[in-house]
Amino acid sequence: RLARPDHVRGETDMERILSVSEAASAAQIQTAIDEVAKSGGGRVVLPAMDLELDRGLALRSGIELCGQGSDTILRKGPGRIYPLSGYHNYGMCDAPLQSTEGLKVGMTVSLHDGRTHGGFYETFATITWIEGDWVGLDHGIEADYRAEDAPCLTTVYPLVFAHNAQQIALRDMHLEGNRAAQEKNMGGCRGSAVYFARSRDIEVSNVSECDYHGEGLGFQMCRDVQIIDCRFDGNSGNGLHPGAGSTNARFVGCAANHNEKSGFFFCVRANHITVDDCRFFSNRYGVSIGTRDCHNVLTGCTMQGNRGPGVLVRASPFPVEVHSCRIEGCVVSGNASEEGRGQIEIAGDAHDLVVRDCTIGAGACGIYVEEAARSIHIVDNDIDCGVNVQSTRESLTSKDPAFNAGYGVGKETAYRHLIRA
Repeated sequence: RLARPDHVRGETDMERILSVSEAASAAQIQTAIDEVAKSGGGRVVLPAMDLELDRGLALRSGIELCGQGSDTILRKGPGRIYPLSGYHNYGMCDAPLQSTEGLKVGMTVSLHDGRTHGGFYETFATITWIEGDWVGLDHGIEADYRAEDAPCLTTVYPLVFAHNAQQIALRDMHLEGNRAAQEKNMGGCRGSAVYFARSRDIEVSNVSECDYHGEGLGFQMCRDVQIIDCRFDGNSGNGLHPGAGSTNARFVGCAANHNEKSGFFFCVRANHITVDDCRFFSNRYGVSIGTRDCHNVLTGCTMQGNRGPGVLVRASPFPVEVHSCRIEGCVVSGNASEEGRGQIEIAGDAHDLVVRDCTIGAGACGIYVEEAARSIHIVDNDIDCGVNVQSTRESLTSKDPAFNAGYGVGKETAYRHLIRA
């Protein structure tokens, strides 16, 4: 198993160990996090407890939030809908509601209308003041929200998140999404049960999560991320979701099972990512790779019993096609029972992909390659399907394509599209 580097805690950092009474609410825990961050950073340790959160916990730079393994349980509180009283325009640091009953300053909330739910036009913010039926927000809303599209504020939020932070860690706890009590889901661009945006030097280890109305773990516009010995199960979205230009990430010893979408979803321009010794069972898709997702490696992973392909290379056309990825030493078996054309399906204008040393079976077709794909190198696999490889000769190559891929090998130019945290 991987030796875990300590990104966060130095010899002079503070350690704040909270008692049950000191961690009796999300607000108390947030106060402790903020105090340690202001002191220069360090570790905040939660006790064994089972706590319902009325807001998400925001990690600050230099903070390591730890629990007591499965004895520390954080549950999401109920997700309620607060309709806006009418149209509200982009950039406003407030929102007019029909009612503010039950809302408190410091709570984390989402705003959207019927057009913007789920994308980056959705707003995730913290309430800063309440006056009558108006609430203040810690930043401007991300779009115009139109009265005819049912705009609303919802108490939907990540359980733990960070924005514009560096050197942060989350360790040793269990998170419950409490999906049955959520009236709306969290959009995957702005949040997930564990969520990071525009941040770097992140480590999540020994964290389990389940039953969230949205994605399990997601990060957008991040770099230098390690997810170790974690599992994200039974969510209404994807289990794991690196996206929006995130670069240089490693997932080791993780699992994402029984999610309604993919176990692992590479979103737009998720590059230089290694997924090692991970398991993806009984999702819609095992692993899904798409728009501009390049220089990635799947190694030693198992994709079994997914309703669609175990590995799906989505139909991304030139110039946003998938390329320069390796699938090596994986077990891909018993997938595509309800949809898909192979245990591994390669669609669109994908090129320079390698499938090597994999065990592939229990399906009508092992590897399906669309006609437009090029330079697909399939070698030294153990395939036992009705049709082992379905492809045109023009799509395949006997030559191993030369490219670098995975965590830790990108040049500094691989990060220049990201804002510095």
